[in-house]
Amino acid sequence: MNINIIKALLKKDIALFMSNRFYMLITVIGLVFYIGIYFVLPSQTDEKFTMAMYAPVVPPAFTQLTENEGVDIKYFADEESLRQAVLEGDYQVAVALPPDIMETWAAGRKPQITVYYASAASSEIKVAIEVMVKEMSYAQTGQALNFETTDEILGPDMLGNQIALRDRMRPLLAVFILLVEILTLASLIALEIEQGTARALLVTPLRISELFAAKGLLGVGLAFGQSVLFMALVGGFQNQPLIILVTLILGSVMVVGIGFLLASLARDVNSVTGWGMLILILLAVPGFGTAIPGLISVWAKIVPSYYLTDTVNRVVNYGADWADIGVNMAAMVIFSALVVMAGMITLRRRYQ
Repeated sequence: MNINIIKALLKKDIALFMSNRFYMLITVIGLVFYIGIYFVLPSQTDEKFTMAMYAPVVPPAFTQLTENEGVDIKYFADEESLRQAVLEGDYQVAVALPPDIMETWAAGRKPQITVYYASAASSEIKVAIEVMVKEMSYAQTGQALNFETTDEILGPDMLGNQIALRDRMRPLLAVFILLVEILTLASLIALEIEQGTARALLVTPLRISELFAAKGLLGVGLAFGQSVLFMALVGGFQNQPLIILVTLILGSVMVVGIGFLLASLARDVNSVTGWGMLILILLAVPGFGTAIPGLISVWAKIVPSYYLTDTVNRVVNYGADWADIGVNMAAMVIFSALVVMAGMITLRRRYQ
């Protein structure tokens, strides 16, 4: 492979990129916009917690819950709906009272009260709910500890690890920066094919492998450079910087492969934009699951960008190490390799 030829192609591609005012503009303004969004979002967690309750019979003392400031409470008709509301992130905590709670107290026994917690609920909420139920029980019966509770966390256990909104949005924004470069790379390639530049280059001693190398370096450079700059400015390298760098490199390679595929399948630049937006939206979906826990179900794991977003989220926000994200890394390596190979094979046909 001739390094000088690759350098010359890179200079040409960079010049083509900078001459395209639209993609140049959205690249610069987009990066500033994402950084601005991060710093505008709240940096503190919300101290008010929402609460749901299933109570076929509401003990008189428990009606005092509706009078407490800082508590948002709603009663549900059945326990399954209560569980589902917590799973979907509508409530941070839910309490289910047994139907025979008054009879159990009257018989001198301890009723079984079930407490459901959202995966993102803080440990302070757990303590507060236990104290609150204890006080209500004492007010009703005049006896301390006259109940037993069963705690159930719905979703991944994140008690004690509540994350501010801006930090939960950080993985989504970082990955979105990478994904936008799919459109940029695919559009530049489609423009070259439309104008006949690609076929003209192949008439020269240039080999197609050198052409792919130049395009790949441009795509990885654009995606990786912007994502690294963003993460550096928003504190994304405070935990395990090496893992973050490797993850962003793998994400950049994945972006290049998808860009190759998109350019090979689209007929022109307009098609690239149309299909690219659909791909961009689909790949961005898993990121919303990190910003709003419980929003995305397990089906999101079939989207390749899930492993990229999940890795960034777990490392940056929860201090995960290599052992914790090994499966994600393997999935990213396999998918990136497959999509790059598929993109090169299909794009080779367009060039020829």
